[in-house]
Order: sequence, then C-alpha cells, then structure tokens
Amino acid sequence: MYPYLPLTDEDKQIMLNKIGLNGIDDLFSDIPENIRLNRKLDINDGMSELEVSSYMKSIASLNKNCDDLTCFLGAGSYDHYIPSVIGHIISRSEFYTAYTPYQAEISQGTLQAIFEYQTVMAELTGMEVSNASMYDGATACVEAAQMAANVTRRKKIIVSRALHPEVRKVLSTYLRFKNLNLMEIDEAEGATDIDKLKAALDKDTAAVIVQNPNFLGIIEELQYIEKYTHENKSLLIVYCNPISLGILKSPGEYGADVAVGEGQSLGNKMNYGGPYLGFLTTTKKYLRKIPGRIVGETTDSEGKRGYVLTLQAREQHIRREKATSNICSNEALNALTALVYLTTLGKKGIREVAYQNTQKAHYAFKKLMESGEYKPLFNKPFFNEFAVESTNTVDEVNRALLQNKILGGYDLEKEYPSHKNSMLLCVTEKRTKDEIDKLVSILGGIK
Repeated sequence: MYPYLPLTDEDKQIMLNKIGLNGIDDLFSDIPENIRLNRKLDINDGMSELEVSSYMKSIASLNKNCDDLTCFLGAGSYDHYIPSVIGHIISRSEFYTAYTPYQAEISQGTLQAIFEYQTVMAELTGMEVSNASMYDGATACVEAAQMAANVTRRKKIIVSRALHPEVRKVLSTYLRFKNLNLMEIDEAEGATDIDKLKAALDKDTAAVIVQNPNFLGIIEELQYIEKYTHENKSLLIVYCNPISLGILKSPGEYGADVAVGEGQSLGNKMNYGGPYLGFLTTTKKYLRKIPGRIVGETTDSEGKRGYVLTLQAREQHIRREKATSNICSNEALNALTALVYLTTLGKKGIREVAYQNTQKAHYAFKKLMESGEYKPLFNKPFFNEFAVESTNTVDEVNRALLQNKILGGYDLEKEYPSHKNSMLLCVTEKRTKDEIDKLVSILGGIK
C-alpha cells in the first residue's frame, strides 16, 4: 500500500485481528460516512529519490538569499559576518545531537556549554545572572513581563511603541490570557515619548518595556526612563540588540532589572526567520523568579569541577502551580553558537564589530542626505539602522533595488501609518564602501 512503510499486508491483518477488526475501515467506524473523503487524495504520484531531489532544488532556486543579494534590510534579523570556526564547532556530533540535560551527572559537556553561555551573556548585558536561553526574543520579552508581574504583584505592563511590532503582538497575545493589562506609549520623533510614559506610570504598573536601540533605529534616553520607572517602584525591562552592547552602555549600567533580546545576530544565520535565540538576564535579586533553567558550577566529593542544574523552575521538574514558566526547552544549539561567536571575537572583537556597524551606517546615512533625494525621518542618534523618507513608495524603491540585486529596507508604513513612504535601512559590518555607494547611487536615480 505505502512502499515506504515497513508493513506487509500480512502484518496489517495480524494487527487488525489482534484488536478484533476485519479491515482498515473498521478503525474509522465512529466517523459518519457523509463526512469521510471517500476518494484518494488529489496529490501527484510518487517520485524517485533523484526526481524528488531535482524537484526540491527547482523550488529552492526560486528563493533569493543574502548570498545572491546585497542586504540592507534589518528590522530584527541581521546579515552579520559569521566566522567559519562556528560551523566547525557546532556541527560536532556531541554538540549537534545533544538535547536537554535531564540526567545532569552524565551531561557535563552540555551543562558546561550552557554555563559558559550564561557567563558571557551576563557580562555582555551588564547583569548578574542569565538563564539557559529561550525560544526567541519575543518569548523572552513575554517571560520578563510575566516575571515582573509576579515580583510586583501588579497587573499593568507599559510598553513603548518603538519596541519591535512583532514583539508587541506576541506580548499582547500572551498577556491577554494571563489577565495582565498591556498599555502602549507612543513614540515621539522616533523615540519613546517620556512625558507620556511618566504620566502613564501608576501604582498598578509592574514594568516598563523599552527597546534600545529601538525598532526605528534610535538610541533611547534610558537614564530618564530608568529614573521614572524606579521612582514608581516598577521594573525596567530593556530589549536590546546584543551587537550594539559592544559600544553602547549595557542595560545593567543603566540600572535595568531585566535585559532581554534576540540573539540571532550572535553568529546565528537568518534562516528565513528561525530558529532563533532568546536571551534573558537579570540581577541576583530576581534569581529565583527567572524562567527556564540556570546551570551552576560546583565541585564534587573529590574536589573536581562539575556542573549542575542549579535552578529549574519549570513545570516538568516541579509542581505546576510553583513553576515560573511553561517554556520547557531552551535553544541550546543556538545558544552554543552565540557562545562560540562571542568567545571567538572577544571583548575587542565585539567592540570592533559594533564600531564598524555604527561607522558604516552613518556613512550611508550621510551619503543619502547629500544626494538630496531623501530626507531623515528622525534627527536623533542611531546605531546601525536609520529611517529615511522618500517621495516614492517603499515598494517602488525596493523593486528598483531588487533589479540591481539589492535587498532594500523595511516599509515603516506597515506598522506606523503616520510614517508614509518611509524606509528603515540597516548597514552591518559586512557592507563595503562600494556596496553602500552603489545603494546611494541607485536610490538617488529613482524618480
């Protein structure tokens, strides 16, 4: 019947006899006849392995990726250089096939990798503790919001509209079913409207969530946001780009209570949107409120170094009502990738990457402004993304760029209707001066 299934007709009949049935149809006797399909599925006949391989390659060839195009698109997924050593290390079978360390005493390698990941993420974000990682930046942000509500016993979460729109949508979905109230604060000139934020703070506010650099590319004035948030006895959650921390002050230096974000830029490929890596770091004060798992370092009875699951506040390990989260797995391979990336670069390397992102983005911005065809949407400091306004629609601009094998920017009007004909462009360390000059030349020639 199905040649790829290891069952003969005789095998099937033995199984049916065992459960007292005469035929396959008897298995579905509870399903009314009038709603059954009663015909074969309208699918193609089977193919050979060679035919399937050829067919899939023909479909894949329709896609264009960043090996084919020069990428100036960011908006949450970034085309950074990935050192070749990363692929060699993470593809080793002991890393590639390892799952979750249920038996910690025989999972020392996995535990050590997670411990080292936690260490570098805590250092990078300026915080004291990190968990073993989370699904992605959006769910890490959700977990931080829930954590804040549990700590403060308050119900209101204030979020800046300059936070990534998709993160805000995920927050809205989760918090609605947690009976938490989500309030959005408008952006003003590309940054969080601090006056509106200050006015919105009240005794029921559990946390304020702000992104830095924010979705619109602007570096937020976190010192004021931190001041007003903590004066209200609320928690400050900073959603950050980890690459930017090579040169910007860390969330910990600003006094944030929780730092979260998307770790894709740390050596992980764009992967058409995933799998990605969420990170969550906080202070020792909230160690026991952190979701997921924490790996610790210890010594055994012989004085040898070893690693243990210090905390595992998830419902697989403790009573459900005591669990801080229902997220049961971390993105261990992606977290390992981030660890290898940061270890390979070191402090000087991550600073250099961040510096090149900043310098190249500002060079592109300056050249575009000199062309006279575009004007800045905002006049505030930015990291590696900036918004420009055009007389043409973003679709028209991006079509012209695509004809020249350039992947253009993000159409801000999709999520911010007031920013008509406005594009968010990203420039990473991979972009060369010639590529940037070509972008400016093409953009300047669009009429």
